[in-house]
Amino acid sequence: MKTKTTKIIYWSGAIFMSLWFGASGFFELTKNPVVWDITQQLGYPPHFIYILGVFKISGILVLLLPDRLLRLKEWVFAGMFFDIIFAFFSKIAVLGFPATIDAIIAFFVLSVTYLMFRKLYSPELVFGED
Repeated sequence: MKTKTTKIIYWSGAIFMSLWFGASGFFELTKNPVVWDITQQLGYPPHFIYILGVFKISGILVLLLPDRLLRLKEWVFAGMFFDIIFAFFSKIAVLGFPATIDAIIAFFVLSVTYLMFRKLYSPELVFGED
C-alpha cells in the first residue's frame, strides 16, 4: 500500500473517530439526556461521565495534530480502545447485543486507523528508540 493511501485511510479514520468521540464528549460535558440516561443506566456515576467527556475532548485534540505528540497519540488510541471495550461489555450486560452495534463499528474503524498510524510512524519515531 502506498504512503498516500495509508495517509488517506489514517486521516479518514482519525476524523471519523474524532467526530464520534467529540460528539460523545460534548454530550457528556453538556449533560445531554440521551447520553447521560444510557450511561447511568449502565451503572456509571455522574462524576465518571464528566471525566470521560474531558478525556475524550482532550484526546481528539491530540489525535488531530499532524505529526506531533506521537507517544501521546498512542495513549489516546489506548484510551479509545478501552472506552469502546468497556462500552461494548457494559451494553451487552445491561442492554443486550443489539445495543452494541455502535461499539463494534467504532472498534473496527479505530483498529484500521491504528494500523495505519503504525504504518506511518515507526516505533523509533513514536518512542524515540535508536
